[in-house]
Amino acid sequence: MSLPETISAPRAGTSRTAARPIARGVWYSSHVPSISEDTAQLLRRVPVFSTLGDDELARVTEVTVPRRFDPGEVVFREGDESDTCYVVRSGHARAIREHSDGRSITLATFGPGDIFGELAMFDNEKRSATIEAIGKTEAIAILGGDMRRLLRQHPDIAVKLIGALGRRLRETNERLARQSFQTVQSRVAAVLAQLVAAARSEGASEGDVLITSTQADLAQLAGSSRESASRFLAVLERAGIITQGRGKLIVHDAAALERYVY
Repeated sequence: MSLPETISAPRAGTSRTAARPIARGVWYSSHVPSISEDTAQLLRRVPVFSTLGDDELARVTEVTVPRRFDPGEVVFREGDESDTCYVVRSGHARAIREHSDGRSITLATFGPGDIFGELAMFDNEKRSATIEAIGKTEAIAILGGDMRRLLRQHPDIAVKLIGALGRRLRETNERLARQSFQTVQSRVAAVLAQLVAAARSEGASEGDVLITSTQADLAQLAGSSRESASRFLAVLERAGIITQGRGKLIVHDAAALERYVY
């Protein structure tokens, strides 16, 4: 049986390009679809790709695959094969480490423009954490093999990726230091301040900021028990700094949080 013909509409000023096989019975066109412009803009927000030229970004865009995840859906689990990295287009996800006794801790959260699973670009080792979608999340996926090929062709991408990993390591070290030396109140206030900053970078106003995290989520990010975090959040609410709701809270006075961070 003959393979089906793949037809793609040419861009203005260009001719239609031939289709190429990616697997038996599966073809794709070498023509980049119009959505590639949005993908290129998204990649520019990622430190790893931010200084690449248009042609280089186009090459990366050609190997991306769109993915969607429902709230609570697992992107990959700790211990899975490491073969794909992801960039968040919309929504949020979190990295979780789980203990054999059932306890878990949230290591990091990811929003639009954030990359995770990037170690897959270097090797095929097992995943070091579980990634779970917090809400409806859209992302683009890049297969590790495709990315390693690009790294060989464009060493400047590799240099920037090393810088991004270095920043992630520093953030982890800073968090460990906070958990070792700061009080629960200071850690929770610092987490809230970081979430406010992230929300504003995504377009939230300078006034009230909605944070869609549960008390358990905030406790895990702060490295504390839910009970301890809950008591401090009640203190902040009585002071008029926040208002709590089911699975969310509103920060009214982000500057006031700094008084609790030391």
